[in-house]
Amino acid sequence: MLKLEIVTPEKKVLDETVDSVTVPTASGEAGILPNHAPLISALKPGILSYSNRGATERLAISGGFVEVSSNRVSVLTDTAETAEEVDADSARSQREAAEKALATHATAALEETEPDRERLDAANARLQLVAGK
Repeated sequence: MLKLEIVTPEKKVLDETVDSVTVPTASGEAGILPNHAPLISALKPGILSYSNRGATERLAISGGFVEVSSNRVSVLTDTAETAEEVDADSARSQREAAEKALATHATAALEETEPDRERLDAANARLQLVAGK
């Protein structure tokens, strides 16, 4: 079993014992099972999922960091929302604003558009979670 802790600047979102965790890292999705090797990684906006006794729960996160050590998974993120907490209209507005910003800066260097791309990824993750995908 893994001890999963998810913390945002406002609150501790989750503190549970789970069977497995999947996180969206900067280099792709990472599956974490008991006795996983120690790991520290940046997270990108996306869907974090965890399983406990056959039931899978999902949260939209906005990026951050994950640390895995001694069967403990610590996730530090700016936001973590369940499907019930996501405001779909707000997420759609955020996606449209990010898409417009990216279109405006289409010729800008990749590093300059990183914040807009992260906002777009976060909005898409929230909408994906609401849609149940």
